[in-house]
Amino acid sequence: MKRTRRHHGATFKAQVALAAIKGDKTLAELAEQFRVHPTQITEWKQPLLVRAADVFGGAKPLVDTPDLKTLHAKIGQLALENDFLEGALSKAGLLSAKR
Repeated sequence: MKRTRRHHGATFKAQVALAAIKGDKTLAELAEQFRVHPTQITEWKQPLLVRAADVFGGAKPLVDTPDLKTLHAKIGQLALENDFLEGALSKAGLLSAKR
């Protein structure tokens, strides 16, 4: 009989990883208690240890914040190009009344 793949939520993973960090039980005991493979517990524990400082405001999240000056310049450029093309198409008779 083939076992179906289980998907564990973030809360469950955190609970298991915290239990592993406590060190009260061995990985084998935790694996039996939570019915997951010991390797899986180790994989869940690593990101928790790496990002634990983030909980207390350690590292800032890696978010790409766009430069507003660059975006406003691009908007202006595109507006000029649209006006130019609208004028050229009107002169060529390809654009009827303004929208």
